[in-house]
Amino acid sequence: DQMLLVAAQLSEKLNLPCYIDYETAKNVSSKEYMKRIFVENNIPTAKYIVGSSISLSVIGELNFPLIVKPVDCYSSRGVKKVLNYDELLSAFENAKNLSRTETVIVEEFVDGLELSVDIYVENGKVNILCIRSLDKIPNSEKFIICRGNYPAKISLATKGRVQDVAQKIVEAFGLVDTPMLIQMKINDEQIHILEFCARTGGGIKYRLLPKVCGFDVVKAVLDLTLGEKPHVAMKPLNTFIVDEFLYCNPGILDHTEGFEELLKNGVIDHYEIYKSAGYQFDEINSSGDRVAYFSVVADTEAELRRKHQIAASVVKAVDNKGKDLIRHDIINI
Repeated sequence: DQMLLVAAQLSEKLNLPCYIDYETAKNVSSKEYMKRIFVENNIPTAKYIVGSSISLSVIGELNFPLIVKPVDCYSSRGVKKVLNYDELLSAFENAKNLSRTETVIVEEFVDGLELSVDIYVENGKVNILCIRSLDKIPNSEKFIICRGNYPAKISLATKGRVQDVAQKIVEAFGLVDTPMLIQMKINDEQIHILEFCARTGGGIKYRLLPKVCGFDVVKAVLDLTLGEKPHVAMKPLNTFIVDEFLYCNPGILDHTEGFEELLKNGVIDHYEIYKSAGYQFDEINSSGDRVAYFSVVADTEAELRRKHQIAASVVKAVDNKGKDLIRHDIINI
């Protein structure tokens, strides 16, 4: 998101092609601007306040539990759920220290199924490429993704509402030709938008999207950057996919085990190792603390579960004393 803002500003100053102008990039990169536009355009989102200081009078009628987040940080840095005012004060100061503008959003917590929705907008029209559900590390007040599940288990009616609210966002922000990523929650079939950005999904989305919809959104963005206009032509695949992101207990990494064996045996479809020997794991604070990830692909849910359980039991991140550091308690579906 930060790089999108830089790219848009430089492209504007140097008269280079870019799929988004600098003013729009600011609106979709700052959670403060974004939430304001949501409210102005009746886009469903949680009640919130934004500022650089906090008090009981400032939070007004907001009801606990609350979510605290810096307006301009990513990868879940500084995001925390708080249950009372004392916890709010501590989380607010931490988020403020992480923010480049020392500005924090406090919003009401919305429970429900979290969805990650990848979209390509062509001529102002929404094309949904992928809807998957996200699991977070359990029993944590932080909101760190540990798993992505495709397809998300939602009704056709809910899919229609996702399409409608995505189109409403496109029109509110004046988007024309752009990739888009929306994070939202579904509760009793009601949608609450958490945030979005006019960019492709990060991490392993470059591999996931062509597999599930047949459209290469990374190539599309490159074409846009070169001043060309790609056309969305999708070929949805009937498949089941789990992307498992692995985290560790505290310790120093010596090596990883099991990944190549699982790949050769067809249990996993792909894997990536994110940390090198000598890396020291401490508390899990953001998605940047992942040691690795693996992807499981199957034709049925039963086969997906079987492969996932095998992979979960085999992968290791070993320290110099032979101890496996991976948090296997997190790896479950």
